[in-house]
Amino acid sequence: MEHVLFFDGNTKRISWVIQTNNSVIEQKREHVDIYLDKVTIQQSKYMGLHVGLFWGIGTFIIKNQDIVKVAIDDNSIFEHLSTNQKSHDEFIEKRTCFIKQLIEQRKLKVHYELITADKNLAAKKI
Repeated sequence: MEHVLFFDGNTKRISWVIQTNNSVIEQKREHVDIYLDKVTIQQSKYMGLHVGLFWGIGTFIIKNQDIVKVAIDDNSIFEHLSTNQKSHDEFIEKRTCFIKQLIEQRKLKVHYELITADKNLAAKKI
């Protein structure tokens, strides 16, 4: 099965949207106290991707060996993930490690796509 995963975040909350065929599932979560107003917007976006992917797998929307197109509206996140660059931010590197772990464990076929901010369905949920 093929999915498109949109994600976003700010200092207060994260959101993600998973499109599969004609289905669109939208979710958002408030940051827990240890992250509320303590993470940067970029760190929060990585959290949105990590939690969105984990949630999609946990709810059996995304299954082993599925194709997941990750829609990214931030050029630096796109470059970081699509070229396997290292980040100088330890928080982001940990999230990236968790994301890669999920991808490997579930044998997902992931494609990263750079989109404009107005096309990010998850941004509308923040």
